[in-house]
Amino acid sequence: MKIDIVCVGKVKEKFYRDAVDEYAKRLSKYCKFEIIEVDDEKTPDKASETVEEQIKQKEAQRILSKLKDDSFVITLEILGKKLDSPNFAKLIDSVGQNGKSHIQFVIGGSLGLHESVSKRADRKISFSDMTFPHQLMRVILSEQIYRGYRIINGEPYHK
Repeated sequence: MKIDIVCVGKVKEKFYRDAVDEYAKRLSKYCKFEIIEVDDEKTPDKASETVEEQIKQKEAQRILSKLKDDSFVITLEILGKKLDSPNFAKLIDSVGQNGKSHIQFVIGGSLGLHESVSKRADRKISFSDMTFPHQLMRVILSEQIYRGYRIINGEPYHK
């Protein structure tokens, strides 16, 4: 299985990069894992709804250009379905069981995802009703993918 995290912006903080790198190393035992970053747009202070929509459209074009036609796309959205870790693992496993060999998770920028990206999703999930920095979300998602593979393989994991 190939798993990508397609995300907006670069991670500036070394501790976030180190954490994602650690999970990428651990995941190499289970899948081919890659982080694909697209440039973010600067959002001016007190931007109007129109300007925010234009920013999300520009970021969406960059995201959509990285999504493969044959991949199973899972967007992270606040209104997506919440899953516990065992059901998240089942989702990953079921994609492979149904003949797909490529999952692409999508994390939007600070304004969220444009509807065009949301429409492309095969599944929409939410990790919480809370909002997290997108850099931290990469760490959380990477950890959950790793945990999912541990569950799929019947290996111990913290509950």
